[in-house]
Amino acid sequence: MRILISEFISLDGVVQAPGGQGEDDDGGFAHGGWSHPFFDAEVVGGAFVDATANAGALLFGRRTWRTMAGAWPERAGDPFADKLNALPKYVVSRTLGESDLTWNTTLIPGDELVAGVRELRERDGGDLVVMGSPTLVRTLLSEGLVDELRLIIMPVLLGGGKSIFPDDGGLRALELVSSVTSDAGVNVSVYRPAAKA
Repeated sequence: MRILISEFISLDGVVQAPGGQGEDDDGGFAHGGWSHPFFDAEVVGGAFVDATANAGALLFGRRTWRTMAGAWPERAGDPFADKLNALPKYVVSRTLGESDLTWNTTLIPGDELVAGVRELRERDGGDLVVMGSPTLVRTLLSEGLVDELRLIIMPVLLGGGKSIFPDDGGLRALELVSSVTSDAGVNVSVYRPAAKA
């Protein structure tokens, strides 16, 4: 399975709480819902439809999984929601137990994250898609486990918040595969790890 990351991201690299107030207020983050003014069905909505087109499963960190599991089952009847609801899910957590799981989800214990994701990556079955989940994505990038990075770059500066990018000083070259810009100035850019010389 290819690991595909799909993220709403500000120009200053923030991914925290794009969906709404109260989604993630850690660190006093006050801009929840910042992506809404820039949403359009064709380019931004299309980016998520494209990201999940070949999905075999979804992978989440605990906080994003809780938010998504609390919202998407209610949207049954919408083709995109129906697809998300039907896909198998995996959640990485140190605090959730098997009895907490809903929404067709399997637990990957936090201390088994890297081994568990490597095992999934070796399976057949389409893409393993990650949305949100900044702590998880940072780890996957650090470990070289990301096959594709789809950034939905919004024309806004948020002045601070959670990022998906490792801050370990490592150089990771990427190759731009495609880019499209919406009328609102959203740039959807798809990157893959650059071939090593």
